[in-house]
Amino acid sequence: MLDDRDSLLRRLHELRSEHRDLDTVIARLEGQLADQLQVQRLKKRKLKLKDEIAWLESHLVPDIIA
Repeated sequence: MLDDRDSLLRRLHELRSEHRDLDTVIARLEGQLADQLQVQRLKKRKLKLKDEIAWLESHLVPDIIA
């Protein structure tokens, strides 16, 4: 169980890092006259990462019975 948690935490860290990197790239491209199709693809990838991050976070938080 601990190894699973550690691997999930590592993956979460990787996804968050990639999400931040995409923020930077998208902001830089939008400041220039960039290929809008490329910007759209990067934004779509960023949304996919956000969904994966949310899924991982939900699996890392223990269920609390109220």
